[in-house]
Amino acid sequence: MPELIAAPSIIEAAGTKPKIIEEYTGRVNSGHSSVSVARMQAPEGWVEPGQRPEFEEITVVLQGTLRVEFEGGVMDVKAGQALVAKPGEWLRYSCPEPGGAEYIAVCLPAFSPDAVHRDVE
Repeated sequence: MPELIAAPSIIEAAGTKPKIIEEYTGRVNSGHSSVSVARMQAPEGWVEPGQRPEFEEITVVLQGTLRVEFEGGVMDVKAGQALVAKPGEWLRYSCPEPGGAEYIAVCLPAFSPDAVHRDVE
């Protein structure tokens, strides 16, 4: 029988302003270690520390613009676009534009604070 996930868990976010993370599947809400799926709502002006995660991250922007800094450049990922980041790539996410961004993050294996390797600020 399929398992219903009735509601997400709210996860504390890193960054300069409050960002809402709703984990539907992952280590916290469903006990999954192989994949995590979370909906993010980041306000205008939010900036996350740089990171070099051990997991692959697929990000689908639903609304707004998510800015992604990486070694060698910067790209803006807009509503209707997606980004695939490979394990070991350095990234820093932010939302500099009015309205912030809403996006889905899928991590393989599941997100873990021990595997994200955030920059020391």
